[in-house]
Amino acid sequence: MVRGGFPGGGNMNNMMKKVQKMQQDMAKAQAEIEEKEFTSTAGGGVIEATVNGKKELIKVKIDEDVVDPEDTEMLEDLVVAAINDALKKADEYSQKEMGKLTGNLNIPGLM
Repeated sequence: MVRGGFPGGGNMNNMMKKVQKMQQDMAKAQAEIEEKEFTSTAGGGVIEATVNGKKELIKVKIDEDVVDPEDTEMLEDLVVAAINDALKKADEYSQKEMGKLTGNLNIPGLM
C-alpha cells in the first residue's frame, strides 16, 4: 500500500508548493501591472491617451491646435487611435510580465 494514497507523495507536496508560490507571484505581478500606466499619442503627439493596467482610460490630453469645429471626425479618430494603442501597450506588457512567471504557457482563465 502506498502511503498518503499517492505514489511519490513527497513529489506531490513539492509540486503543490511550487504551484502555490507561482500563484502568489502571479497575484503580486497582476497587482503591479494594474498600477502601471501606459501612454500613447496620435497625430504626431497632438492627442495623448493614458490607460492603466486594468485597461481603464485614466487621462486624455488634446492639443488645442487640433480642435477644429468643422472636422470633429478627425479628432474623434485620433482619440480612438491613441486609446487603442495605449491599450495595446498595456496588453503587451501584461503578457510579457505574466509570461515570465508562466514560462509563456497558455493557462486558460489566467488573462
